[in-house]
Amino acid sequence: MKESIVKHALTTAAIMVVFAVVGTGLLAVIHEVTRAPIKDAEAKVRMALFSQVLPQALYDNDLLKDSIKVPAGGELGNRAETEIYRARLKGEPSAIVLEATAPDGYSGDIRLLIAVKVNGEIAGVRVLEHKETPGLGDYIDIAHSPWIKNFDMQSLSKTSEDGWHVKKDGGVFDYTSGATITPRAVVKAIHKVLAYYQQHQNEILSAAPVGNENLAGGQK
Repeated sequence: MKESIVKHALTTAAIMVVFAVVGTGLLAVIHEVTRAPIKDAEAKVRMALFSQVLPQALYDNDLLKDSIKVPAGGELGNRAETEIYRARLKGEPSAIVLEATAPDGYSGDIRLLIAVKVNGEIAGVRVLEHKETPGLGDYIDIAHSPWIKNFDMQSLSKTSEDGWHVKKDGGVFDYTSGATITPRAVVKAIHKVLAYYQQHQNEILSAAPVGNENLAGGQK
């Protein structure tokens, strides 16, 4: 009886091992087969987002293959590592695209996608993610309002330091009554990106592609 129980246990264990090996093998095969399509799909989604803030006429290079990374924190203040994509036209720098986070939204972080031309002028801004109050603070989203387009063609040279606030605070940017915390956060985050670009323009445009971890303004 005891021998039968032991034999049954060994048989069960052997079957489990076989299933584990076969299952692991299948997962490895599936991962390998789907890796390229997933990567391609992610690239298409990212480029579709880029097209909302950066006109195709401004570049002829592969943005996804021309980027640098800035560690979290530092002057940009992003919580995670920031990847800055560089647009070039006929070999010359024309713009950059990066994500920025406004950490002081009414309901939490507001993720932004910002494109800045080489001359420091904003090409476009879009809200990637937010948790602002529906019908009140969500007008920052292009799906609900064209408000975010107010930043198109803005720059530090066109708008003084004092102007980078909502009108309620003495600045130049419109806001919706009853929802000032949200636009304040967005204006502040965009201004921070422009200031960072102005300060580190040469380094951003000339640094080696991904792999450089010593770009000024970041923290290790």
